Amino acid sequence: MTRKKKRLSLILGGLAVLGLAAGLVLYALSGTITFFHTPSDLTETGVQPGQRIRLGGMVEEGTVKKGPGTLTSFGVTDTIKTVTVTYDGILPDLFREGQGVVTEGKLQTNGSFVADTVLAKHDENYMPRDLANSLKEKGVKLGKGAGQ
Repeated sequence: MTRKKKRLSLILGGLAVLGLAAGLVLYALSGTITFFHTPSDLTETGVQPGQRIRLGGMVEEGTVKKGPGTLTSFGVTDTIKTVTVTYDGILPDLFREGQGVVTEGKLQTNGSFVADTVLAKHDENYMPRDLANSLKEKGVKLGKGAGQ
């Protein structure tokens, strides 16, 4: 084998190993990806109970109920459908009714959502871009600066 062929086979072998490693990393990470859904998307996209997802929308007025300890339940709405969310933990300081929220957790068989993470907007103009775009598509009027 000539020197040129040895070098070419070494380069091709290295690229094959790198490609295999990249494929394995992507496959391993595919199970940890959580997608963003609004309440009305849950039935349209076929989200299965027990599947880990992100649920986003607005905290519905009059639905925040404090339970024992740090247990809180509230409704997340996109003005078309509302999903009841239960969260056991300390809510962000800026969490309140009528504000944008993104929760991470699992959908239950009864249609409710158990969250293990609640993210609230950080100032009066902020809303996650994908949440703002999704709400705009559904005809919800948003304030100045939402989705930036």
